[in-house]
Amino acid sequence: MSNGPVTLNLSRIAAPMVNQSDLPFRTLVQRYGATLAYTQMLKPENLLNDQDYLEFHLRDLTMKPSSPEKPVVVQLCGNDPETIVQAGRKLQNFCDGIDLNLGCPQQVALDGHFGAYLLGQKDWPIVEEIVSAMSNSFTVPAAAKLRICQAAPKTLDLAQRLEACGASWLTLHARTVAPRRRRHGAADLSQVKRLKDNLSLPVISNGNVRVYEDLEVNLKTTGADGLMVAETLLGNPCLFANEIPDPVDISLEYLAICREFPGTATLPVMIAHIRHLVEFQCHRRPWYNRKFRPALSACKTIDEIDRLVGVKVERWRGRSPRRVEQDGDDSASGSEDAADGVADDLDSLFLE
Repeated sequence: MSNGPVTLNLSRIAAPMVNQSDLPFRTLVQRYGATLAYTQMLKPENLLNDQDYLEFHLRDLTMKPSSPEKPVVVQLCGNDPETIVQAGRKLQNFCDGIDLNLGCPQQVALDGHFGAYLLGQKDWPIVEEIVSAMSNSFTVPAAAKLRICQAAPKTLDLAQRLEACGASWLTLHARTVAPRRRRHGAADLSQVKRLKDNLSLPVISNGNVRVYEDLEVNLKTTGADGLMVAETLLGNPCLFANEIPDPVDISLEYLAICREFPGTATLPVMIAHIRHLVEFQCHRRPWYNRKFRPALSACKTIDEIDRLVGVKVERWRGRSPRRVEQDGDDSASGSEDAADGVADDLDSLFLE
């Protein structure tokens, strides 16, 4: 059912990132050159058994329906074909593709035996069964995102099997699984090239992109059909447009999108995004750790985040406030003097 030529523009893709691929952020990166955006990894069991979880992610997908200009791919995880198919059928009418996560390195994936922990050859039959079931069951294309197998040459063997099962495209994050050191060492882009040289379906390269110039280097090295970028977009959502935005401008723009689509990003997610956006250019400023991070962590509403960025951050940068200052702004957004030097580290929002 999902077989056939891929009509999606796979050239510039925003990767699935846990607790960071919310609708407002996807909207932001697609304003600045991303041709496709993934949701975060969703758990099929929760989609089927947790009504609140299902409704939240349906709201994420339906409040701003996907369109040819703003396509979205849902990523699912798991090791049971029937469960994955049932969950995918609940979402297929609200997205442009469904991807199987074969790359998650986290402990939860190890414990649940999914993600990158299905790359061992003994699990290939179940992976083939899942991708085949997805391809034959969904009304949208089925794809997969994987890491390098152990040993590396086996990656092509698995990729060829997935192509034969009906995968519409494959994305290779060209690193092996390492649960405690997700980005240890450079990605081995030669493995992406090997897939591209030996497969007929589109191959997407993921890894080694930190600045705009890396995009061209990656494509020249791999010959890939497109590029997927993850954490670099968190600091610079305008990467694909070859722009470096003002940190306050881009933070306020993100918050405005959150207001436009209420209920699609939780407060901790908003805080994490704003931290990344300000950190990208301001992490060496004296006020960043001493004042900004404790104040951001103490924010209880989107209005408090907005005032922190539009008033305090601008003042700390020696600029005029973007917002009208209110009584109590010196202590608003959370007792920064009492919290001085204390940073609420949101790194528990692990990234794929």
